[in-house]
Amino acid sequence: MAKASSIYVCQSCGATASRWAGRCDNCGAWNSLVEEAAAAPLPGGVRPRAGKGRRVELVGLKGASPVPARLRSGIQELDRVAGGGLVPGSAVLIGGDPGIGKSTLILQALALLARRGEKVVYVSGEEAVDQVRLRAERLGLSDAAVLLAAETNLDDVLTTLGDAPSPSVIAVDSVQTIWSPQIDAAPGTVSQLRAGTEALVRFAKSRGTTVLLVGHVTKEGQIAGPKLIEHMVDAVFYFEGDRGHHFRILRAVKNRFGPTDEIGVFEMSDGGLAEVENPSGLFLGDRSAATPGAAVFAGMEGTRPLLVEVQTLVSPSTLGTPRRAVVGWDGSRLAMILAVLDTHCGVGLGGYDVYLNVAGGLRIREPAADLAVAAALVSSLLGAALPADSVLFGEVALSGALRPVAQGEARLKEAAKLGFKTAVVPEAAKSEWKRNPPLALHAPPDLRSLVRWVQSFGPATGRPREAGPAPARSIAGA
Repeated sequence: MAKASSIYVCQSCGATASRWAGRCDNCGAWNSLVEEAAAAPLPGGVRPRAGKGRRVELVGLKGASPVPARLRSGIQELDRVAGGGLVPGSAVLIGGDPGIGKSTLILQALALLARRGEKVVYVSGEEAVDQVRLRAERLGLSDAAVLLAAETNLDDVLTTLGDAPSPSVIAVDSVQTIWSPQIDAAPGTVSQLRAGTEALVRFAKSRGTTVLLVGHVTKEGQIAGPKLIEHMVDAVFYFEGDRGHHFRILRAVKNRFGPTDEIGVFEMSDGGLAEVENPSGLFLGDRSAATPGAAVFAGMEGTRPLLVEVQTLVSPSTLGTPRRAVVGWDGSRLAMILAVLDTHCGVGLGGYDVYLNVAGGLRIREPAADLAVAAALVSSLLGAALPADSVLFGEVALSGALRPVAQGEARLKEAAKLGFKTAVVPEAAKSEWKRNPPLALHAPPDLRSLVRWVQSFGPATGRPREAGPAPARSIAGA
C-alpha cells in the first residue's frame, strides 16, 4: 500500500509547499505553513476529456432577468448594507474583531425573522446552547422561535439542515470551527475552511436558503484564511468599531446583489445593537463650536452622506524627527498634505509634531477629506477656529490645486439638513452647479487661497497665536 503523502499549506494565502519552511514564499507570512494530507490522485491517471460532459446552453447578454427577491431582516441598517434585504440562496460572510457584536447582530436579526413566521436556524460552534440562551434572555429575545444547535461536524450540520422544509435563514458562528471528517486536517486550516464554506454555499444555492457565516479576523483586521473564502461567497461584510466608542459600523466590501462600500451604523447598548438613523448627528454630537484645529468634513460612505469632525493638533517638537500620529485616516496622505502646504503655501510644519484624529473612531477612506485636513492643520497652527457652521470637502493635488469630488449635491444636502450655512468646495465644483445650491458656497481656487481664508479667522492682530515658550508661528507667502 502506498504511503500517504502530505503537503504544507500556508494558512494566510493557501499556497502549498512540499516541505516546511519558516516563511511562505508566496505571501511572506512567517510560521504559517501547516502540514496537511495531500489529496488522493485520480485512479488510473484518469483525466477529464472533452465530449464526456453534458452540453450547456449558451445565451446572449440581452434578455429579461427577474429581480432577485429580498427577505427583510427587520433591521434597516443591515438591509441597507445588503442592498435592500437578504437574497434567498445567497451566502454572506461577516467578519470583525472579537467582541465587536457579530453574534449579537445575527441573533437579533434571526429573532426578528422568527417573529414574522420565518424558519431560522442558529448553529454555534463556539458557544453552548445555554450560552446562546443567556444572551437571548439579556437582549429580550427569548420568546423568538429561533432553532439552536451547538455542532461543528460538517456532515452532522448538513444532515440536520437537510430536513424539509428548509430554513429561510441559517447562521453559522463561526465558519472556522466547522470541520469535515473526510479531510485529515485540524479545524480552521485552509483545507477545512475551503471544504466547509464550499459545502454551505452549495447548500444555500440548492435550497434557496440564505446562509450567514461568521468569520474570524487576523490581527491586521482581514478575515482569517485565504482570499478564496471571500471569493466563494456572495457578500462580505466587515463589522468595525472601537471598544472605546459605543457605535459600530457594518461595511460591505463585496456584494453581488447591491452596492459595495455601503455602511450601516449601530449603537451598542445594554439591550444589544440599536440602529442609528442619523449617523452625522451621532459623530458631531460632542463637537465644540470654537476649537482651533477642528474642521467638519462632508464625506460619503457608499450612498450615504456622512458628516464627521476632523481634529488636528500642531505642537512644537522637542525631537530630532517630529512625530506624526494619525488615527482614522491614511498616514501617507497626511504626509502628502504637509508637503504641499510647505512647498506651495509656505506653511512649514517640519519642526512641529502633528496629530490627526477622526472624531468618533470612524475611518475615512476617500481623498475628498484633503481640504478639511489642510484647513484643520492651518487652523491649529494659527490658533484660528473655523466657523462652526461651515463644512469642507475636496481633493488636493500635488500642485496645490483643488479638485472637485463626486456626489457633491448629496454632501451639501446633508450639511444643510444639519444646520450648516457654508460649504468650502473647490472652485471647479462651484461652476458645475446649474441651480442654487442648498447652502452658500465658498470656492477658493487653490490651497494658498484656502490658507488665506483660514488666516482671516485668526486673532484681531492678524499675528499667529503664541504657544507658551515657543516662538510665534508664522506663514510665509500666505
